[in-house]
This record gives sequence, C-alpha cells and structure tokens, in this order.
Amino acid sequence: MFSDPAKNIEQLELTRNLIVADLGAGTGFYSLAAARILKGGEGRVYCIEVQRELLKRVEDAATKEGLTNIDYIWGNIEKRGGTKIRDHSVDCAIASNVLFQVEDRKGFIEEIKRILKPGAKLLLIDWADSFGGMGPASNQVIGSMLAESLFSSAGFVRVKSFNAGAHHYGILFKIT
Repeated sequence: MFSDPAKNIEQLELTRNLIVADLGAGTGFYSLAAARILKGGEGRVYCIEVQRELLKRVEDAATKEGLTNIDYIWGNIEKRGGTKIRDHSVDCAIASNVLFQVEDRKGFIEEIKRILKPGAKLLLIDWADSFGGMGPASNQVIGSMLAESLFSSAGFVRVKSFNAGAHHYGILFKIT
C-alpha cells in the first residue's frame, strides 16, 4: 500500500466519542481504521460512497472484525445534502484519494463545510503526482498547493502538512 491509513489517521488525534465522516470511502480503509479507534466509545463513522458494491465490501469487512460503529451511506459527496448527514454534526472528516476525482470541487468543499462542526478537522490525503500509470493521469492531479488554496479560500485553515506516503501528500485543516 502506498499510503498507510492507520498512520495517516493519527493526524486527527481521534478519541472514542467523536463523529467521523469518510467521504468517498472507496474500499473503506479509513472508515475501518477510524472505527477501530472509536470502538468501545460513543463515536460513529459515516462511511459515504457513491458505489453501493463498495459500501457492501466495507460492511462485510467491518462485520468480520466485529466493528458495529459504522453507518453506511450511499451518497453524493459533491452535492449539498448529498451525504445525508445533518448540518454541523461531524467532528472530523476524511477525504482520501477523492479530490482528483471530484468534478464539482466547489460543491464538494461546501458539503464538507456543511457537515462539519465549528472548529472541526478535515484530513485531506491525495496523490502528489502521476506515477507512470499508477494513480491518476497527470492532468487529473490536484497538487498540495492548489488543494490548500481551494480549501483556504472556503474558510479552512491549514493546521499542518505531512508526508502521507510515498506517492501522497497530507494536509490537516480546521474549519473556522
């Protein structure tokens, strides 16, 4: 694996009673990592994905591990209300390897803002470049400087940048 979800998620400093949203969860590596940390507390993970078969795969993996603190949401992360999560109800959001795929960046960022509580955190992980057929095509890559600019202009404040793996960058934001 090129990026280690368990290591990257440490940047959020999760505690057992937080509400976490994994936006564009894919195969659920971050949803599962967060659920393991929250296990035994009152916290929940919202695993949001547009592909139903991927949601089922995450649910099957969580069941095998005995993780019961994940809610599986078939939703659109680029549309206002598309995540089906209440306004200002999430403590931490995770967007891993989705920014380069998002067609409506403004809608995506607005939906994240809508669901986050004031002062909440966003963990953004994405591809640093195109690596010879591995990852997105070079014209799809959203570099860290552009990503920071997009989120900063929407009211997010960069807390820190970090190495998120051999081919990825990571940025931790807070919403003001």
